[in-house]
Amino acid sequence: MGSEDVYYPSQEVLDYATVKEYNSLYKYSIENTEAFWAEQAQNLEWYEPWDKVIDDSDKPFYKWFVGAKTNIIHNAIDRHLKTATRNKIAFVWEGENGDLRVFSYHALNREVSQFANILKSMGVKKGDTVTIYMPQIPEQIFAMLACAKIGAVHSVVYAGFSYESLGERIKAAKSKVVITADGGFRKGKIVDLKSIINVALEDNPYTQVVITVKRTGQNVEMVSDRDYWYHDLKSLPIASIKCNTEVMESTDPLFLLYTSGSTGKPKGLVHTHGGYSVYTYSTMKMLLDVKSEDRIWTAADPGWITGHSYIVYGPLINGATMFLYEGAPNHPYPNRWWQMIEKYGITILYTSPTAIRGLMRFGESWVKRHDISSLRLLGSVGEPINPEAWKWYYEVVGNKKCPIIDTWWQTETGGHIIAPLPIFPLKPGSATKPFFGVQVAVVDDDGNQVQPNEQGNLVIKNPWPGMACCVHEDRERWIETYWKKYEKFGWYHPGDAAKYDDDNYIWIIGRSDDVIKVSGYRLGTAEIESALVSHPAVAEAAAIALPHSLKGNAIYAYVILKKDFAVTADLENELKDQVTKLMGPIARPESITLVDSLPKTRSGKIMRRVLKARAQGLDVGDISTLEE
Repeated sequence: MGSEDVYYPSQEVLDYATVKEYNSLYKYSIENTEAFWAEQAQNLEWYEPWDKVIDDSDKPFYKWFVGAKTNIIHNAIDRHLKTATRNKIAFVWEGENGDLRVFSYHALNREVSQFANILKSMGVKKGDTVTIYMPQIPEQIFAMLACAKIGAVHSVVYAGFSYESLGERIKAAKSKVVITADGGFRKGKIVDLKSIINVALEDNPYTQVVITVKRTGQNVEMVSDRDYWYHDLKSLPIASIKCNTEVMESTDPLFLLYTSGSTGKPKGLVHTHGGYSVYTYSTMKMLLDVKSEDRIWTAADPGWITGHSYIVYGPLINGATMFLYEGAPNHPYPNRWWQMIEKYGITILYTSPTAIRGLMRFGESWVKRHDISSLRLLGSVGEPINPEAWKWYYEVVGNKKCPIIDTWWQTETGGHIIAPLPIFPLKPGSATKPFFGVQVAVVDDDGNQVQPNEQGNLVIKNPWPGMACCVHEDRERWIETYWKKYEKFGWYHPGDAAKYDDDNYIWIIGRSDDVIKVSGYRLGTAEIESALVSHPAVAEAAAIALPHSLKGNAIYAYVILKKDFAVTADLENELKDQVTKLMGPIARPESITLVDSLPKTRSGKIMRRVLKARAQGLDVGDISTLEE
């Protein structure tokens, strides 16, 4: 997999980068891991220092900066109020309908303090979990920060979930208070949220209060003695603009976030104040190279880990300006993103290969209409990026001057694990090297390091501060899911397949369950999909394995064509030939089906198991994390 092309950073990129050299600092961070993380932590402010950088007495339940007193809000907001940063723009928001709201750090603090006081008046106490089910509007961010400020745990549920999935998560978190909105806007239509909340809470013994933000103004059913309008509460004396930030232990929970497994019920991952603060701050500063003068747009949903770490907490702790957009990338036209980048002077764009391929379908003329020269760095997240999309992103969006930071990480890791620094020579499709302080390897099922260019299982050999501390109320599942396979080595197993190349660059091949064995050969779905997408007609592709009497498995592919592409009788054979040409006859798909859309999670991952189940007429299982 991959490309032989290597793209070298310009002198300007090298001069501007925060980190100028990798090898010696990486070596130091691995040989002196605790000292390295202590140095990173010293860039933040703490109410009281730690006694111990890491407590590993109850492996694999690691605790970071033990004994320290902190609150992520102190570093994300409070400390900035003592400097000139207080008057800087913290946050720019644009609604799909063109609404615009802008907040300085000073104004952000007022909003968060008011929301925090409202939550307190509704009986929310330190340690309680508040569920947030909202569109991408400023109040979604204020709600998250307000929970953290008073020591409550936020559980953000993506606003595309059905009432069953939402209800299940609210119950699992035992949330007394739920925060929502009447609705949001997507592709010019109103997305109704309040009625979904009403149904989700029908059989719920825990929730006593629902706070609803007015966004669309549509009529919604408000349940008396339970439901309150946020704007009404905000006008009462309870909503004071002064609120003390709760002093927390470094190891206290900050948030709960559910992630889909390939099977089974979603897992509630728990992240804590201290370690998570240090990790999001460091990865954002070094890898995404964020400076206080940057305007960063992480084009994800705050309801996912990318949103938590790199829309909300990472930019604010670094004192930068973050941008949030409510709606669809191509509404009303495919230039919406480029228009906003031009208008607001966005300097860093961080998004998913799915979004890039989606916009690539419309061609480059939509991009070229706008002056997006403010961009200096591009990021990719959510799945391996195919070289075709990488090159388009680099050449058309980045004008061949912006390094692409292709990041591999998970909800569980809290922040980037493998990604290039801006100073690295880049290979399209490779996540390159591990972040400082993190040891990764590619091994076989017995734990032996594989040879270069040979596929194996990705493992992380040592703990890092951003990692989740556990699965909510399920110790066994934490061990079983992530630590069991390489238990004797004490390695974390994320469930992804990968390989090293001859330059020691890491290539993520995809989920281990996204590996197809045909006649004994292991083929990565991402490689097959890249081969299909390299055909000029194809915008997106997904490959799955279905049982085959002779080969064990055969490859079945689903393809979305580019806009205005005519379907010919020979197209299926042409596409099969393309895969054969690029990967060899062993990878030739048995069948190719043209589709209009693919089942995806909101973070952009194609749910191949759903395609597989549908193709075989089986139950598709938990699809609560699907975008549509």
